[in-house]
Amino acid sequence: MNCVNFKNTAIQPSKVICIGRNYAAHIAELSNDVPSEPVIFIKPNSAISAELNTHAQDDIHFETELCFLIENNQFAGIGLGLDLTKRAVQDKLKEKGLPWERAKAFDHSALFTDFVSLPDSLTNLHFTLHINEQLTQQGSYELMLHKPQNVLKEIHSFMSTENGDIIMTGTPKGVGFVHSGDVFKVALYGGRQLLIEHQWIVN
Repeated sequence: MNCVNFKNTAIQPSKVICIGRNYAAHIAELSNDVPSEPVIFIKPNSAISAELNTHAQDDIHFETELCFLIENNQFAGIGLGLDLTKRAVQDKLKEKGLPWERAKAFDHSALFTDFVSLPDSLTNLHFTLHINEQLTQQGSYELMLHKPQNVLKEIHSFMSTENGDIIMTGTPKGVGFVHSGDVFKVALYGGRQLLIEHQWIVN
């Protein structure tokens, strides 16, 4: 089983629960419809990876996301993640009205920073992605169409969560291709306080 780190302890998530189309500007950049309720899909434990690869057999898009670790059916930890997507494959599946697993749930398609304890408030959370020192994505609690607590409630309306499960809350605009040698640097802030910083170099 693949692991993530929470307060210097290795945690094995049974699944990663992902929220799609949760930022209006990202919905617009992909010409998607605005959903009336959260779009929810799953990545298995085998999707979790510590290394960022190009997956050269397909063009891969990166999506930076605010993530939550679950304990006792509640948020216990917070981190950042990269949701890797085979965009051309996803577009073909969407055209046919088919599920997204081939485009979203493949091996090594989810990367995470370490997780840390929740801050006192979630409302001033914001995050950035720099690629090769250029600001590429920035998102925040404020810009989310469906806020994290509402997302958790919606998930629990039809699905149970287990300790260690991760929720990825969607990506802001600015998604693009993963290129070999690129340096990805993410940072999460609570107001002006830096909570998490992490770097990946694409293999």
